[in-house]
Amino acid sequence: MNFYEIYGVAYVLDLILGDPHWFPHPVRIIGKLIEIFEKTLYGFKNKKLFGGIMAILVIGITGVVSYYLAKVSVVLEIFFLYTTLATKSLGAEGVRIYKVLKTGDLELAKREISYLVSRDTDSMDEVQIVRSTIETIAENSVDGVIAPMFYAFLGSLIMVNGVSLALPFAMGYKAVNTLDSMVGYKNDKYIDFGMVSAKIDDLFNLVPSRIAGMVLIPLASFLTGTGYSKPLFIFYRDRLNHSSPNSGHPEAAFAGALGLQFGGKTSYFGKFYEKPTIGDKIKEFQMEDIRRAFKLMYMTSFVGLIIFSLIHMMIRGELLGLTWW
Repeated sequence: MNFYEIYGVAYVLDLILGDPHWFPHPVRIIGKLIEIFEKTLYGFKNKKLFGGIMAILVIGITGVVSYYLAKVSVVLEIFFLYTTLATKSLGAEGVRIYKVLKTGDLELAKREISYLVSRDTDSMDEVQIVRSTIETIAENSVDGVIAPMFYAFLGSLIMVNGVSLALPFAMGYKAVNTLDSMVGYKNDKYIDFGMVSAKIDDLFNLVPSRIAGMVLIPLASFLTGTGYSKPLFIFYRDRLNHSSPNSGHPEAAFAGALGLQFGGKTSYFGKFYEKPTIGDKIKEFQMEDIRRAFKLMYMTSFVGLIIFSLIHMMIRGELLGLTWW
């Protein structure tokens, strides 16, 4: 099988199966590995150094194990590539909150959104819940879909002893992302120990976030009938209006596509912050915007699959019926 066929099967599996709660997902195993290394290394005085050692060990072990899994059979490679994608699970989170809001149960909606965001949810109204849900979908469209897809296709171009590095690259990215989500915080505990993990995550998301914001989301917006010019305009204007060096890129394109304004007054740990705004406030947030957001996310994932597959075929010479290697 050609790699784009292999990845196409993995992509479809994700759309069908998502992330079943009963399944011991590889990311959970990576999380356990991080916990083991943290318990072992956190006690050392030079926390930046040993936090960096932990990050390198976790990413390295994940990559090596993934290489040997891919070496066993193409079936295992497909299966584990599927687990690196979160298209359906990300969409399902939005759908769940949308359905709760439709029932009018605001307290349950607050509880559901609290599982997705770190901001305070107790005092949220419906508009803030919708905004938080859509911002999460926009940001995680890179972390959960486009970035692992990008690294899988990048790794597929490199062969080691007849085995492509698609799975090691994609799963290695998931290790990077998991490290950042567990220790990449600027609080007293992790400001030093998690510094390397946070910086590596910023580096690994640098290219995918810009590809998503500049190319994939505007194309998806065009294909879903909302045009490509506004997402591009807001992307170039507002992509840096974010504390993260990468998150603002997909969020700006999403805001432009949906005609919404992200950012503004947000509460974290009992304190209110005025976040820079992203997008123009053409309309107020409404429940139906959640459905529009996850449709845009799905289309973005599909556009990414097609474009990365075409680039892969061009590089390999397969698009013209030729094979260069």
